[in-house]
Amino acid sequence: MRWLPLLLAGVLLLASCGSDTERRAVDGLVDSWTAGPFYTLPDPIPPGAPGTLVRSERLGSAPAGAIAWRVLYHSRDVTGADLLTSGVVVAPAGPAPAGGRTVVSWGHPTTGTAQRCAPSVGDDPFDLVEGLSDLLRAGYVVAAADYPGMGAPGPASYLIGATAGDSVLDAARAARALPETGASDRLLLWGHSQGGHAVLFAAQLAAAYAPELRLLGVATAAPATDLADLLRADIGDVSGVTIGAYAFAAYSAAYGVRLDTILTPAGAAATPAMARLCLIGQNAQLHDIATPLVGHYLGGDPGLVQPWARLLAANTPGTTRLDVPLLVAQGGADTLVRPQVTTAFVARQCALGTHVTSLPLPGVDHGFVALDALPTLLPWLAAVERGTPPASTCPAGA
Repeated sequence: MRWLPLLLAGVLLLASCGSDTERRAVDGLVDSWTAGPFYTLPDPIPPGAPGTLVRSERLGSAPAGAIAWRVLYHSRDVTGADLLTSGVVVAPAGPAPAGGRTVVSWGHPTTGTAQRCAPSVGDDPFDLVEGLSDLLRAGYVVAAADYPGMGAPGPASYLIGATAGDSVLDAARAARALPETGASDRLLLWGHSQGGHAVLFAAQLAAAYAPELRLLGVATAAPATDLADLLRADIGDVSGVTIGAYAFAAYSAAYGVRLDTILTPAGAAATPAMARLCLIGQNAQLHDIATPLVGHYLGGDPGLVQPWARLLAANTPGTTRLDVPLLVAQGGADTLVRPQVTTAFVARQCALGTHVTSLPLPGVDHGFVALDALPTLLPWLAAVERGTPPASTCPAGA
């Protein structure tokens, strides 16, 4: 390893001579090369309240005009047990305005479930924060949880509502613990796909779990809502088998349920290997395993077979009224989170009395829905902050 200081010196020299994009790329490589020890948990783990920072380090690859940290902080899992989890925090550089900055806690879409699949581990830990540059220009602090079990070792969290939701709220607490962010107690939530599921649970849990935070609103793009319906709709292709493998492996680990109680023998045998692979960088390997399982993965309907039906229902968001405004964007060409599932979720929230802004995006697929929602999202966030959200799109009398 005696060559590492020389290599670092060389890439730092290149960074000083190039564009900001080149500088961020080089600094991102440096950040990723030096990240390993950051994710090693202390032994013993010190006790701490949810959101308590255990470790932070500055990231040289922060966007221009911003400062950023990799963070390790306390959170809680679905059983209420203490855990440590990781993420990143990004803030505009310079003094905060009077009253501090509002925190946007971001929930990322599926990248995998293994430790190395965490967004903060890569050489661009900010790449998956959809709308980051716009949010920073608007003056927000952005907290981005990896979710437990990713980055730092920990319990399974994939589509496990309380575990993921707690980590999103605790990321905002961790952001407030960094004095340079100027973060206030005001909180907005924004998430895509799996991250939409996480922020919806965070919104449901916030009042009881993090009462010191003033939740103002929650925005989602193609959120995973009715989990049983989504599994039924998606399981007939490679993407559905892959997402199913992540979910079944996580539930089996979290709840102690055997995979062969819902999967075929071939599906149960293949699922642990799939759960160790990331969507980004290992997609070909995932497809090699998943393709022969299409049509031969499930041994029963997870919405009917117990205890799977009960567990999926317990981890489906939207069973309670939200006391803050809700934005739901959905692409009409989405074949992963089906439009009809999101439409049903919006109808349930309207019936419960939630103030909903529904944003249908005809022709938009799953990958682009969050980006295409940004022109609506940014003014919606600003209006919610002012206490003047747009009129609800719910039918009159809903």
